[in-house]
Amino acid sequence: MRVHVADHPLITHKLTVLRDERTPSSVFRQLTEELVTLLAYEATRNVRVESIEIRTPVTATTGVRIGEPRPLVVPILRAGLGMLDGMVKLLPTAEVGFLGMARDEQTLQPYTYAERLPADLSDRQCFILDPMLATGGSLGAAIDFLFARGAQDVTAICILGAPEGVAKIKDLVGDRDVTLVLGSLDEGLNEKGYIVPGLGDAGDRLYGTAD
Repeated sequence: MRVHVADHPLITHKLTVLRDERTPSSVFRQLTEELVTLLAYEATRNVRVESIEIRTPVTATTGVRIGEPRPLVVPILRAGLGMLDGMVKLLPTAEVGFLGMARDEQTLQPYTYAERLPADLSDRQCFILDPMLATGGSLGAAIDFLFARGAQDVTAICILGAPEGVAKIKDLVGDRDVTLVLGSLDEGLNEKGYIVPGLGDAGDRLYGTAD
């Protein structure tokens, strides 16, 4: 597994505002979109392209376009939805699927409660959107789900990650083709499983707390 922690002053600046508990949801959503667009730039460095012949006002030349089949963007509900606009802004030709992941309060294991994905992902580059990589349970389950559908090339984009979650994903994926792109690798997890220093619950800060 490849891990890329983005190191750019614009990313660090936007993360600082996201972390601030005084930042209102409206600003949080806007900055999340901007931040994800920057992370998506890093995450799509190896997106597949194909050659195309075009003519400029001066002469004929060869360029590239995003290849077929189109990339698939998969936000993990609900917090991953807050990252979707920023991703498709950079990659507008991508298709979008959805995964709903939750944790069984008895077994503490993640399970899938909703999905809208192609049945066969064997030739698709897949990009998972999940704001927080804490324990790695939900993201790991999502990666397994995509590979079970035939995916061979998966990139996960997270705003923040904890070392514990990164280690778990590394153990889980083994030699499968997985790339992890993080806005920041934070210090670790507290006793409640929250990332420290983190930014709190991304879903609640994006949309408000829902009972």
